[in-house]
Amino acid sequence: MGRHREFDVDKVLDAALCVFWRKGYEGASYADLTAAAGVERPALYSAFGNKEALFRKVLVRYYERYLDYLPAALELPTARDVAVHILYSAIDLNTRYPEHPGCLGINGVLAGSDEAEPVRQALIEARAAGEAQLRERFERAKAEGDLPEAARPEALAAFLLAVLHGMAVQAKAGFSRETLQGVAEQALASWPAGGHTGTAPQVSLSCDA
Repeated sequence: MGRHREFDVDKVLDAALCVFWRKGYEGASYADLTAAAGVERPALYSAFGNKEALFRKVLVRYYERYLDYLPAALELPTARDVAVHILYSAIDLNTRYPEHPGCLGINGVLAGSDEAEPVRQALIEARAAGEAQLRERFERAKAEGDLPEAARPEALAAFLLAVLHGMAVQAKAGFSRETLQGVAEQALASWPAGGHTGTAPQVSLSCDA
C-alpha cells in the first residue's frame, strides 16, 4: 500500500505557480520549488512528475484562475469593449503582486535552452489559441458593422496581443500601473472608430497564491 500523501496538492500548485511566475520556467530551480511548497523533492516528483509536467499543471491553473477575464471579455457587446476589458484587466494582473509582476506566460517564453523548448512551444500554442479567439471575435464585430469595412481582424488581434505582451515585459521591468494605463490609453486611441467608447473596467480579483 502506498504512503498517504501528506500535503495539499492545491497549495503546492499555488506555491509552484508563484515561483514560476517570479522566476520563469528555467529560472525556477527544484530548490526554489520545494522551499516554496514545503515538500521534499521526491514527494514533488511523485505527485507531479518532472519539472515540465509541474509547469504544465501550473499553466492550466494560471489560465483558469488569473486569465478568466479573457473569455469574459469575448462576450462583451463591442470589439472596443473587448479590447478595453482585456487591456485594463491585464494591467491589474501584471501589477497586482509586487513579488511577481508581469505575466507567467511571457516570463516563461522569452528565452530558453533546448531542454526547455517543449515548454516554450506549449506557451506559444496557448497564445496562438488566444489570438485565434480574438480574431474570430473581431471578424464577427466587422460582420455586424461594429468595426469598419477596412478593419483587419487578424491585424487587430495581433496588435492587441503585441500591446499586452509589451506591457507584461514593462511590468516585469518595474513600470508603474499608471504608466501602463497610459500605454493602454494610447493603444485605444488608434482603435478603429465604431461601437461604444468603452471605459476601464473595475477589476477586483482575489489571489490565494
